[in-house]
Amino acid sequence: MIIAVDIGNTEISLGILKGKRVWDRYSIESNLSLAQLKVELKRKLNHIKRKHPSLEGAIVCSVVPKILNVVQKSLQAQLNLKPKILGKNLIVPIKNKYKNPKQVGQDRLVGAYAAKQLYGLPTLIIDFGTAITFDYVSINGDYEGGIILPGIRLSAETLFKKTALLPKVQNIRGPRSLIGKDTRESILSGLFYGYGAMSQGLIELITKKVKGSPKVVITGGYTQVMKRFIAKKIHKIDKDLVFKGMALLHAQVKET
Repeated sequence: MIIAVDIGNTEISLGILKGKRVWDRYSIESNLSLAQLKVELKRKLNHIKRKHPSLEGAIVCSVVPKILNVVQKSLQAQLNLKPKILGKNLIVPIKNKYKNPKQVGQDRLVGAYAAKQLYGLPTLIIDFGTAITFDYVSINGDYEGGIILPGIRLSAETLFKKTALLPKVQNIRGPRSLIGKDTRESILSGLFYGYGAMSQGLIELITKKVKGSPKVVITGGYTQVMKRFIAKKIHKIDKDLVFKGMALLHAQVKET
């Protein structure tokens, strides 16, 4: 078993992996102060150590540099594990065709790699997270690039912060109907039906633009809610895609 840590803008996800299976999952908010984060990491990792005493390795994927160092030190202090850091001492083995390859988040690359290995080519990965990302892996297996949009919660918070009368929607869930009967339901309808229609449209545009018919894999925190709004376009739902990619990479390192 290994521990995988995915450091995102909204939360830090910790997964206990055996092979490609996620046996246990934990999360910590990313917006804590560094002092609070150290305390919460210590508490979570001590719990993990008691529950899973035979962890053999650690791997970390991060898009938040200031948190990475704290997580790395905590893994060493609490679990006595020196983690492999994606993008530093472990490179995702996929050809990156961005003009500036360093601009691509490691989470996007490892998701693309996992989809390529698990679901075939060409592949279009849609991640419904803090940001919504579309990432395309060509029929040749190359990471070609993608599309980035504000995520669902980010859009809801912007509506609240930038308008005088619209309420803050705390419980982000699927709407009851297409035509909202109050302001909250209207916002939820706009978010989910709007992003659903946009996603379907972008899938169609990308499919027409590229060679082959890409398999559409969706992942991210809002996967389960969003799936009903683009169901006809989805080939695979895999909320653990990034964790699975990290497990594949860690296994390769162990083998070599």
